[in-house]
Amino acid sequence: MGCLSSKLTADGTYEPSSFAMAIAVKQTTDFSAVKFDRVYAGQQKVLVVCTDDGRFEMKNGKVFNSGNHPVELLVPLLHFKAAGFGFEFATATGKPVVVEMWAMPSKDAAVKDLYDELKPLMEKPTALDQVEPTLKGFAGLYIPGGHGAMVNLPLSPALGRLLHAAHKAELPTIADCHGPAALLAAAKVEGAPFCYEGYSVMSFTDATDKMTPKLGYLPGPMPWLQQAALKKAGMLTLSKAEKGLVHVDRELVSGDSVGAAQKLGVLAANMLVEAAAKRG
Repeated sequence: MGCLSSKLTADGTYEPSSFAMAIAVKQTTDFSAVKFDRVYAGQQKVLVVCTDDGRFEMKNGKVFNSGNHPVELLVPLLHFKAAGFGFEFATATGKPVVVEMWAMPSKDAAVKDLYDELKPLMEKPTALDQVEPTLKGFAGLYIPGGHGAMVNLPLSPALGRLLHAAHKAELPTIADCHGPAALLAAAKVEGAPFCYEGYSVMSFTDATDKMTPKLGYLPGPMPWLQQAALKKAGMLTLSKAEKGLVHVDRELVSGDSVGAAQKLGVLAANMLVEAAAKRG
Protein backbone atom coordinates (compact mmCIF):
# COMPACT_ATOMS: atom_id res chain seq x y z
CA MET A 1 0.00 0.00 0.00
CA GLY A 2 1.33 3.44 -0.94
CA CYS A 3 1.23 6.74 0.89
CA LEU A 4 -2.03 7.60 -0.91
CA SER A 5 -3.84 4.43 0.18
CA SER A 6 -6.08 4.42 3.23
CA LYS A 7 -4.58 2.34 6.05
CA LEU A 8 -6.27 -0.94 6.94
CA THR A 9 -6.45 -1.37 10.73
CA ALA A 10 -6.49 -4.53 12.82
CA ASP A 11 -10.29 -4.39 13.20
CA GLY A 12 -10.85 -4.27 9.44
CA THR A 13 -11.66 -0.56 9.21
CA TYR A 14 -9.67 2.09 7.38
CA GLU A 15 -7.92 5.21 8.61
CA PRO A 16 -6.46 8.06 6.51
CA SER A 17 -3.33 7.43 4.49
CA SER A 18 0.04 8.70 5.70
CA PHE A 19 -0.17 11.45 3.06
CA ALA A 20 -3.66 12.52 4.17
CA MET A 21 -2.59 12.46 7.81
CA ALA A 22 0.40 14.67 7.03
CA ILE A 23 -1.75 17.37 5.44
CA ALA A 24 -4.95 17.09 7.49
CA VAL A 25 -3.94 16.15 11.04
CA LYS A 26 -1.97 18.66 13.10
CA GLN A 27 -0.14 18.10 16.39
CA THR A 28 -1.45 21.39 17.79
CA THR A 29 -4.58 23.52 17.24
CA ASP A 30 -5.24 27.22 16.89
CA PHE A 31 -6.99 27.29 20.26
CA SER A 32 -6.49 30.60 22.00
CA ALA A 33 -8.09 31.29 25.37
CA VAL A 34 -10.53 34.20 25.51
CA LYS A 35 -11.59 36.25 28.51
CA PHE A 36 -15.34 36.64 28.15
CA ASP A 37 -17.01 39.88 29.22
CA ARG A 38 -19.94 37.90 30.61
CA VAL A 39 -19.56 34.51 32.28
CA TYR A 40 -22.51 32.31 33.18
CA ALA A 41 -22.78 31.36 36.85
CA GLY A 42 -25.90 29.18 36.84
CA GLN A 43 -26.69 25.48 36.50
CA GLN A 44 -27.73 25.23 32.85
CA LYS A 45 -25.56 23.01 30.70
CA VAL A 46 -24.73 22.55 27.05
CA LEU A 47 -26.09 19.34 25.56
CA VAL A 48 -23.27 17.85 23.47
CA VAL A 49 -24.72 15.45 20.89
CA CYS A 50 -22.11 12.98 19.64
CA THR A 51 -21.97 9.83 17.61
CA ASP A 52 -21.65 6.46 19.29
CA ASP A 53 -21.04 4.73 15.95
CA GLY A 54 -17.91 5.63 14.01
CA ARG A 55 -18.15 2.86 11.43
CA PHE A 56 -18.97 4.75 8.23
CA GLU A 57 -19.35 2.37 5.30
CA MET A 58 -18.40 3.70 1.89
CA LYS A 59 -20.07 2.78 -1.41
CA ASN A 60 -17.36 0.18 -2.06
CA GLY A 61 -18.06 -1.59 1.23
CA LYS A 62 -14.91 -0.36 3.00
CA VAL A 63 -15.56 1.04 6.48
CA PHE A 64 -13.97 4.31 7.56
CA ASN A 65 -12.84 4.37 11.19
CA SER A 66 -14.52 7.64 12.08
CA GLY A 67 -16.28 9.21 15.06
CA ASN A 68 -16.25 12.77 16.33
CA HIS A 69 -13.19 14.81 15.37
CA PRO A 70 -11.35 15.66 18.64
CA VAL A 71 -10.51 19.23 17.65
CA GLU A 72 -14.05 20.01 16.49
CA LEU A 73 -15.35 18.44 19.68
CA LEU A 74 -13.00 19.92 22.24
CA VAL A 75 -11.92 23.38 21.06
CA PRO A 76 -15.49 24.81 21.22
CA LEU A 77 -16.01 23.07 24.57
CA LEU A 78 -12.92 24.81 25.95
CA HIS A 79 -14.62 28.11 25.20
CA PHE A 80 -18.01 27.00 26.51
CA LYS A 81 -16.31 25.92 29.74
CA ALA A 82 -14.50 29.26 30.03
CA ALA A 83 -17.88 30.98 29.61
CA GLY A 84 -19.18 29.09 32.66
CA PHE A 85 -20.92 26.01 31.25
CA GLY A 86 -20.87 22.37 32.16
CA PHE A 87 -21.82 19.60 29.77
CA GLU A 88 -24.10 16.65 29.33
CA PHE A 89 -23.15 14.24 26.57
CA ALA A 90 -25.80 12.37 24.61
CA THR A 91 -25.59 9.68 21.94
CA ALA A 92 -28.18 7.87 19.86
CA THR A 93 -28.22 4.74 22.02
CA GLY A 94 -26.44 5.78 25.20
CA LYS A 95 -23.27 3.94 24.18
CA PRO A 96 -19.97 5.81 24.70
CA VAL A 97 -18.96 8.72 22.52
CA VAL A 98 -16.65 7.63 19.69
CA VAL A 99 -13.71 9.93 18.94
CA GLU A 100 -11.35 9.86 15.96
CA MET A 101 -8.32 9.25 18.17
CA TRP A 102 -6.01 9.18 15.14
CA ALA A 103 -6.81 12.91 14.77
CA MET A 104 -5.98 13.85 18.37
CA PRO A 105 -3.51 16.79 18.39
CA SER A 106 -0.72 15.08 20.32
CA LYS A 107 1.08 18.25 21.40
CA ASP A 108 -1.91 20.40 22.35
CA ALA A 109 -2.08 20.31 26.14
CA ALA A 110 -5.35 22.26 26.46
CA VAL A 111 -7.23 19.90 24.15
CA LYS A 112 -5.75 16.73 25.59
CA ASP A 113 -6.33 17.85 29.18
CA LEU A 114 -9.99 18.61 28.48
CA TYR A 115 -10.37 15.23 26.80
CA ASP A 116 -8.99 13.52 29.90
CA GLU A 117 -11.29 15.60 32.11
CA LEU A 118 -14.42 14.85 30.10
CA LYS A 119 -13.68 11.23 29.20
CA PRO A 120 -15.70 9.81 32.15
CA LEU A 121 -18.75 11.77 30.93
CA MET A 122 -18.21 10.66 27.35
CA GLU A 123 -18.02 7.03 28.44
CA LYS A 124 -21.44 7.25 30.12
CA PRO A 125 -23.59 9.57 27.97
CA THR A 126 -27.35 9.90 28.09
CA ALA A 127 -29.37 8.20 25.36
CA LEU A 128 -31.03 10.85 23.19
CA ASP A 129 -34.52 9.54 23.99
CA GLN A 130 -33.77 10.01 27.70
CA VAL A 131 -32.84 13.70 27.46
CA GLU A 132 -35.42 16.09 28.98
CA PRO A 133 -37.69 16.58 25.93
CA THR A 134 -38.21 20.32 26.45
CA LEU A 135 -34.45 20.81 27.02
CA LYS A 136 -35.17 22.34 30.42
CA GLY A 137 -31.85 22.89 32.13
CA PHE A 138 -29.95 23.42 28.90
CA ALA A 139 -28.69 26.66 27.39
CA GLY A 140 -28.07 25.15 23.98
CA LEU A 141 -27.03 22.16 21.94
CA TYR A 142 -23.72 21.39 20.20
CA ILE A 143 -23.10 18.81 17.45
CA PRO A 144 -19.38 18.44 16.65
CA GLY A 145 -18.11 17.21 13.33
CA GLY A 146 -16.19 14.20 12.15
CA HIS A 147 -17.67 11.94 9.47
CA GLY A 148 -19.14 9.86 12.29
CA ALA A 149 -21.82 12.52 12.70
CA MET A 150 -23.27 11.19 9.43
CA VAL A 151 -23.66 7.57 10.57
CA ASN A 152 -26.68 7.35 12.88
CA LEU A 153 -27.49 10.84 14.16
CA PRO A 154 -29.32 11.98 10.98
CA LEU A 155 -31.64 8.97 11.36
CA SER A 156 -32.58 9.59 15.00
CA PRO A 157 -36.20 10.67 15.67
CA ALA A 158 -35.17 11.32 19.30
CA LEU A 159 -32.58 13.86 18.13
CA GLY A 160 -35.18 15.25 15.75
CA ARG A 161 -37.56 15.94 18.62
CA LEU A 162 -34.80 17.68 20.60
CA LEU A 163 -33.90 19.82 17.59
CA HIS A 164 -37.55 20.87 17.25
CA ALA A 165 -37.57 21.73 20.97
CA ALA A 166 -34.41 23.80 20.60
CA HIS A 167 -35.86 25.55 17.57
CA LYS A 168 -39.11 26.34 19.38
CA ALA A 169 -37.23 27.72 22.40
CA GLU A 170 -34.75 29.60 20.16
CA LEU A 171 -31.83 27.89 21.91
CA PRO A 172 -28.43 28.16 20.25
CA THR A 173 -27.98 25.06 18.10
CA ILE A 174 -24.35 24.76 17.07
CA ALA A 175 -22.84 22.40 14.51
CA ASP A 176 -19.42 22.22 12.85
CA CYS A 177 -18.02 20.56 9.72
CA HIS A 178 -20.04 17.32 9.25
CA GLY A 179 -22.13 18.06 12.36
CA PRO A 180 -24.80 19.88 10.30
CA ALA A 181 -25.70 16.51 8.74
CA ALA A 182 -27.31 15.62 12.07
CA LEU A 183 -29.82 18.46 11.57
CA LEU A 184 -31.52 16.13 9.09
CA ALA A 185 -32.89 14.25 12.10
CA ALA A 186 -35.40 17.09 12.43
CA ALA A 187 -37.05 15.71 9.29
CA LYS A 188 -37.56 12.34 11.01
CA VAL A 189 -40.24 13.58 13.41
CA GLU A 190 -43.58 12.23 12.30
CA GLY A 191 -46.16 14.90 11.56
CA ALA A 192 -43.72 17.80 11.97
CA PRO A 193 -42.26 19.88 9.12
CA PHE A 194 -38.49 20.23 8.83
CA CYS A 195 -37.86 23.12 11.20
CA TYR A 196 -34.72 24.33 9.41
CA GLU A 197 -36.29 24.74 5.99
CA GLY A 198 -35.10 28.09 4.62
CA TYR A 199 -32.14 28.30 7.02
CA SER A 200 -28.63 28.85 5.71
CA VAL A 201 -25.74 26.77 6.98
CA MET A 202 -21.97 26.41 6.75
CA SER A 203 -20.62 22.87 6.51
CA PHE A 204 -17.86 20.74 5.08
CA THR A 205 -18.27 20.67 1.33
CA ASP A 206 -19.36 17.84 -0.92
CA ALA A 207 -16.62 18.84 -3.37
CA THR A 208 -13.91 18.06 -0.83
CA ASP A 209 -15.60 14.85 0.29
CA LYS A 210 -15.65 13.71 -3.35
CA MET A 211 -11.94 14.47 -3.68
CA THR A 212 -10.53 13.02 -0.46
CA PRO A 213 -10.64 9.33 -1.50
CA LYS A 214 -7.98 10.21 -4.09
CA LEU A 215 -5.71 11.23 -1.21
CA GLY A 216 -6.57 8.19 0.87
CA TYR A 217 -8.36 10.16 3.58
CA LEU A 218 -11.54 8.17 2.96
CA PRO A 219 -11.27 4.57 1.69
CA GLY A 220 -13.84 5.15 -1.05
CA PRO A 221 -16.75 7.32 -2.24
CA MET A 222 -19.24 8.24 0.47
CA PRO A 223 -22.71 6.66 0.37
CA TRP A 224 -24.34 10.09 0.55
CA LEU A 225 -23.22 13.70 0.62
CA GLN A 226 -24.00 16.21 3.34
CA GLN A 227 -24.57 19.38 1.34
CA ALA A 228 -26.75 17.63 -1.24
CA ALA A 229 -28.91 16.15 1.53
CA LEU A 230 -29.22 19.49 3.37
CA LYS A 231 -30.20 21.22 0.11
CA LYS A 232 -32.79 18.55 -0.63
CA ALA A 233 -34.28 19.09 2.84
CA GLY A 234 -34.68 22.79 2.11
CA MET A 235 -31.57 24.44 3.54
CA LEU A 236 -29.22 26.87 1.79
CA THR A 237 -25.62 25.62 1.95
CA LEU A 238 -23.10 28.46 1.88
CA SER A 239 -19.70 26.72 1.89
CA LYS A 240 -17.74 26.63 -1.37
CA ALA A 241 -14.49 25.49 0.24
CA GLU A 242 -13.14 24.91 3.73
CA LYS A 243 -11.96 28.34 4.89
CA GLY A 244 -12.66 28.25 8.63
CA LEU A 245 -15.84 30.27 8.23
CA VAL A 246 -18.66 30.57 10.76
CA HIS A 247 -22.25 31.58 10.07
CA VAL A 248 -25.27 32.51 12.20
CA ASP A 249 -28.86 32.18 11.00
CA ARG A 250 -31.26 32.88 13.84
CA GLU A 251 -30.49 30.31 16.56
CA LEU A 252 -28.41 28.11 14.25
CA VAL A 253 -24.61 28.55 14.40
CA SER A 254 -22.49 26.58 11.96
CA GLY A 255 -18.89 26.22 10.82
CA ASP A 256 -17.33 24.76 7.71
CA SER A 257 -14.39 22.73 9.05
CA VAL A 258 -11.91 22.00 11.79
CA GLY A 259 -10.47 25.43 10.99
CA ALA A 260 -13.69 27.02 12.22
CA ALA A 261 -13.59 25.46 15.69
CA GLN A 262 -11.90 28.43 17.43
CA LYS A 263 -14.18 31.10 15.94
CA LEU A 264 -17.25 28.92 16.38
CA GLY A 265 -16.47 28.32 20.03
CA VAL A 266 -16.00 31.98 20.90
CA LEU A 267 -19.05 33.20 19.00
CA ALA A 268 -21.33 30.43 20.27
CA ALA A 269 -20.13 30.81 23.88
CA ASN A 270 -21.39 34.39 23.93
CA MET A 271 -24.72 33.30 22.44
CA LEU A 272 -25.04 30.56 25.07
CA VAL A 273 -24.51 33.06 27.89
CA GLU A 274 -27.25 35.28 26.46
CA ALA A 275 -29.62 32.34 26.00
CA ALA A 276 -29.01 31.09 29.54
CA ALA A 277 -29.74 34.55 30.94
CA LYS A 278 -33.06 34.64 29.09
CA ARG A 279 -34.07 31.20 30.34
CA GLY A 280 -33.27 32.21 33.90
